[in-house]
Amino acid sequence: MEPMVRAGKYWSRRLLMTAAMLVVVISGAMAFQMPWRDYPGQDNIELPPDFQEKTEWQFARLMYPPFQGVIDGRGPRGGGGRFGGFGGYGGNWATGRSSWTTDYDAADRHVSRALRRLTRVHVRSVEQPVNLDDGDDVFNYPWLYAVEVGHWQLTDSQVKQMREFFDRGGFFMCDDFHGSQEWAVFIAGMQRVFPDRPIVDLPNDDSIFHVLYDLSDRYQVPGAQYLRSGRTYEKDGYDPHWRGIYDGKGRLMVAICNDMDLGDAWEYADEPRYDEKFSALAFRIVANYVVYSMTH
Repeated sequence: MEPMVRAGKYWSRRLLMTAAMLVVVISGAMAFQMPWRDYPGQDNIELPPDFQEKTEWQFARLMYPPFQGVIDGRGPRGGGGRFGGFGGYGGNWATGRSSWTTDYDAADRHVSRALRRLTRVHVRSVEQPVNLDDGDDVFNYPWLYAVEVGHWQLTDSQVKQMREFFDRGGFFMCDDFHGSQEWAVFIAGMQRVFPDRPIVDLPNDDSIFHVLYDLSDRYQVPGAQYLRSGRTYEKDGYDPHWRGIYDGKGRLMVAICNDMDLGDAWEYADEPRYDEKFSALAFRIVANYVVYSMTH
């Protein structure tokens, strides 16, 4: 047999073996994921027929306990006393209908549908709620999203797990919290995760704003209250803030969308009264953030 033929067959076998090993690794990782689960939330829209499809990416929504404390003598709504978070309802946050379920699950599924159209990422059609108390499950999701983080209060064990999530290369996007009081609640939690890393304003030339779409022209994306009030801001959060936390090598680990409501823009994308320009920007932002998280 000619040397080139033998070499060709050798490398063909190596490629087949490598491909087989990758399939085993990916299948193994999927095997350790928590099964898909659904919780009572805000929308509970129709379940897509392909919701059990195995994919390379899915919308991972962080579950968390609602804030129960007081900041500067006030709860995050600005009033006195303690606040149990949206949907506290006197119930258990781990069973749904809590602040983490805001815009759930319409926003998540609209994002998944948009990413299937706007990117080449193989996206699952349904979201995955992720509980930091579920052992190593969070490490199966490279991109994690949380809403209403002006109403969260992570436990000590959850703080530790979230820090390890970042140390392993995870990316976290948070959204839909407004004004100085909710910022204070968010900071109290985030600084427990990263006491050694500052929160900074993202420069306009950061690659996260240009990795897929050019997002140089950004503006405040309002929540559904805009349909009633005509205001793009809530509380004293008059201007949008694009902030984040970098690791030691300059990679963005935490993308903070403060004083804006991308979740509502995703959720109300099909609402004729909600301006298309807001949903259009919101979908481009999340597409950039997802692609960045998978390429940096």
